[in-house]
Amino acid sequence: MQMQIQVRYFASVREALGETDVIDMPADTTVALLREALCARSLRHAQVLGAGRAVRCAVNQRMTDESTALPPNAVVAFFPPVTGG
Repeated sequence: MQMQIQVRYFASVREALGETDVIDMPADTTVALLREALCARSLRHAQVLGAGRAVRCAVNQRMTDESTALPPNAVVAFFPPVTGG
């Protein structure tokens, strides 16, 4: 079963990738699997979100780590470790 995930980008991540992406993922997806799928979308995604890149994430406006399972219709945000106002 697939579920649709809305991805939002902030600060320098937004400057590189734009404001949002929408991606269909399997129902048992984690943040780590989502990040891998996004990296496979383009070289630019891989450069910004790839392994070793310092990127924080939140699921439905709660800070989380990459092992977090994504609920249906989740909104996942990616942003650099330090963002300004």
